[in-house]
Amino acid sequence: MVNHTEKILVVDDEPAVRRILQTRLSMVGYDVVSACNGEQCLEVFARETPDLVVLDVMMPNGDGYYTCQELRKYSDVPIIMLTALGDVADRITGLQIGADDYLVKPFSPKELEARISTVLRRLKKHNHVTVPDSGIIQVGELQIDTNKRRVYLNNELVRLTGKEYNLLELLATHSGESISRTEILKQIWGYAPQRHGDLRVVDVHVSRLRSKIETDPKNPELIITERGTGYLLQRAIAVNQTVSEVT
Repeated sequence: MVNHTEKILVVDDEPAVRRILQTRLSMVGYDVVSACNGEQCLEVFARETPDLVVLDVMMPNGDGYYTCQELRKYSDVPIIMLTALGDVADRITGLQIGADDYLVKPFSPKELEARISTVLRRLKKHNHVTVPDSGIIQVGELQIDTNKRRVYLNNELVRLTGKEYNLLELLATHSGESISRTEILKQIWGYAPQRHGDLRVVDVHVSRLRSKIETDPKNPELIITERGTGYLLQRAIAVNQTVSEVT
């Protein structure tokens, strides 16, 4: 058995689902805690500080969308949403409010295990390619501290989710180079698109990232869309200085 150090919070109003996921994830080595609704999720999260949240959408006392929004007010913890809603628009809603990934019910526990492993691995992997010794990459007024996984705009800290940071670092370490949406999906989410709608995950996260780092997200100057190809970040430079701490 793999000895994971991560703690997983499973949130679902169905006792059978919680029991199965707790058992399966514990068997592969995770420390698992659970909650039965959104309200309890927030209480358990504050007490247990998990490394990842598996969050059902359809729940009483605070559905998954509401709970995700509440968590995002103060935490960048990775969130994988479970949804019985098959409509792409419903799944995109979850991504737009801060979820990192989603699975449609019914799903294989093994697939969830793979998604969790991928999300946590990407979160831990600071560098996709070689970065400067200083760990600092700068694009205009945007500074990316790859050592601390922090981003500053005009010397102010920008709060990004784990997926948003990984996406920005991938683009920054390939600045000036167009990266296809398919390649981004493989690098950041760890799987190849099975259908055209899968690539919307990339578009949603690019949109969210632009809303946080662009002066005018509707007319982006940092993350450029390469029609028919993918996205690129304006050419970055390596700097030797250390980013000042912002409190």
